Amino acid sequence: MWRVKYLYIAIGLIVLLGILAVFKFLRGRVRGESPYEAKENLLAPAELKFLGVLDQVIGSHYRIMAQVRLADIIKVKKGLDNSTRSSAFNRIKAKHLDFVACDPSDMSVKFAIELDDSSHKQSKRMERDAFLNDAIQSAGIPLHRFEVKREYDPREVYDALFGQKEEVLNG
Repeated sequence: MWRVKYLYIAIGLIVLLGILAVFKFLRGRVRGESPYEAKENLLAPAELKFLGVLDQVIGSHYRIMAQVRLADIIKVKKGLDNSTRSSAFNRIKAKHLDFVACDPSDMSVKFAIELDDSSHKQSKRMERDAFLNDAIQSAGIPLHRFEVKREYDPREVYDALFGQKEEVLNG
């Protein structure tokens, strides 16, 4: 008899907790509360500094886009079975590139840039970087990597991006 009594009490507590959880959820929805808020900045300070150098080096010859999702510039090949296709897409959908340079006339992707800070020396990050390198290379998009620095020499950035192709930007 006492077991039944405790069972009813336990069931009553579970139901009460469930009702309270639903009420709390609904109350938040009625108030219009959302689980989202604005980020302070789109770019980290190092990325913002590098973007300034890119603007100086590239000018209006390319349009620089920041924090571009990998799945927005490469796609999974056609002809794969659904499982392989889904798995391949899942590997690119949440990864981002620091910068992507596009032709301003048609927004075609010309090259991508990644800034590598000390986190890129961690094994998980090295795996991610290797995957990113392979994916971008297989799509035929050049990827340039730069170490994060306190200051960047615009000439060094230019040379790393374009080598001796100065006529491309000046002609």
